[in-house]
Amino acid sequence: MFRAWNFLVILPLLFALRKLSRKQRRQSIISQSDERVLILGASSGIGRRIAHKYALRGARVCVVGRRDDKVTVVVKECETDNTIGITADFGNVGDMIRVRSKLEKEWAGIDTVVVAAGVSALRPLLEVAGVNSEQNSDASEAGIKFAVNAAEAAIKGNYIGPMVAAITFIPLLRRTSRSPSILLISSLGAVIPAPTRSMYGSTKSASLLLYQALAIEHPSIKFSFVLPSTVEGDFRASAVDQLSSTIQASDHTPTDSKSALQIDDVAQRCIQAVDQADKVIFMPGTMRLGHLLYWLWPSFVEKKAMEKYNFTAD
Repeated sequence: MFRAWNFLVILPLLFALRKLSRKQRRQSIISQSDERVLILGASSGIGRRIAHKYALRGARVCVVGRRDDKVTVVVKECETDNTIGITADFGNVGDMIRVRSKLEKEWAGIDTVVVAAGVSALRPLLEVAGVNSEQNSDASEAGIKFAVNAAEAAIKGNYIGPMVAAITFIPLLRRTSRSPSILLISSLGAVIPAPTRSMYGSTKSASLLLYQALAIEHPSIKFSFVLPSTVEGDFRASAVDQLSSTIQASDHTPTDSKSALQIDDVAQRCIQAVDQADKVIFMPGTMRLGHLLYWLWPSFVEKKAMEKYNFTAD
């Protein structure tokens, strides 16, 4: 019994030392000032803050976003000659090949790829199609088509984009880096289902599983997956599921939005995950238990999800 308790006390210390060792090992191969970092979706939100932090520690940073004006702003904010900006859509094959060619020319390769781009979807699926539950009406052809178009936009932003990025940059990483790493910023909604987030969660889940499979197919690359819960910022701005009819939409803002994760904290944890080769990171960490609890007691988790998103079932 005494030995067992000793082991339980020492185990957290061993875990911390292991993380420190992995961080030191990568930095002994690639110094912070030599690291070449590509950030897809760096023009706003978490990706933007990650760009700031990598630039601050001296890395070479490539900022990629769809809007030229925002990309230019982020490059200026980084305040370093080692930062370059490229206006491109990571779901566009030609754009990603153009980014790859420029990085081969400018840096002779890359060491770290951060996939931070994506889109949101914020409504129950039938509401997206214009179905008014109070009237118990069927979806019209136009409503169904609108839902399909919204889903295609979500798939492009949350699955096709990450897939194109993986195909484009994995060979370059393997060929040009002594310690290649890929970070995918996913969502807690990718592993714990929630009402009003059906379209968003399912598409984020698809890219998460894709990258988890890629991690097995390419063991020479260290993959990290960050799964944050509600994060501060204008998440709703990228919503692809705006209503197709004039029905009054209910408010599905998370009840815990006032205590949302800080962007700076999430960005810092993302960089730490790459440094330490952490595989799956839940934010907050207690949500790892929530993921397990869904399989043990799904009705409890479903009830809490309904409360969080102010959702009332028909």
